[in-house]
Amino acid sequence: MITEPSDRPVALVTGSTSGIGEAVARRLAADGARVVVHSRRSTHAGEALAAELGGTYARADLAVEDEARGLVETALERCGRLDVLVNNAGISWPIPHDDLAAATPDDWRRLLEVNLIAPWVLCTAALPALRRSPGGGAIVNVTSHAGVRPKGSSVPYAASKAALNHVTRLLAAALGPEVRVNAVAPGLVDTPMTKDWARAHELWRERAPMHRPAQPSDVADLVASVLASAYLTGEVILLDGGLNLT
Repeated sequence: MITEPSDRPVALVTGSTSGIGEAVARRLAADGARVVVHSRRSTHAGEALAAELGGTYARADLAVEDEARGLVETALERCGRLDVLVNNAGISWPIPHDDLAAATPDDWRRLLEVNLIAPWVLCTAALPALRRSPGGGAIVNVTSHAGVRPKGSSVPYAASKAALNHVTRLLAAALGPEVRVNAVAPGLVDTPMTKDWARAHELWRERAPMHRPAQPSDVADLVASVLASAYLTGEVILLDGGLNLT
């Protein structure tokens, strides 16, 4: 059942009840989009944020293919269209890079399932609707500085983000001009997930030219800029406060 007039652009932002995803959802709503808020567990927070933003909330475990596809179906059923897909949801946990045995095949499978395969499933499910978007559809993948430089919380995590960066370029080449595909690759972002990453915070304060980690709003501003740039596609844009220069 369509609950919103079809003349308002719709953005689905995965993992949008806290941190980067919440900031992106707030920014896109402020820019005039109706936002589909998503989470795997935080149902109350998702419903509250969707109500605040005048959007809608949908729960899905993106590691389950049927639920990931169902998330797109729910967005279309409730909103009647889909113009923007922001693949923000991801998982990570620290594993020392030199402890190869600690990065088990199960760790690899879990990280790739959520950080790489789920965005692919969502892109595939969303593509027909994105192609129908009056202004042209857009996909923004939130990847990571770790997918560009040999850093990050673990080797499997970094590999999952590096793969998503390359998928971004491949999709941009395949889907233009109807759908633009770009990636935003933040370095350390000050979120609840990273609050205990003392060594990373120290690195950014001491070595990044900006002398601080990013705030979620910094990432949201870049996502909004990418979406506003109608000629931009196939780019992986680092947002690391200049740490890549050092």
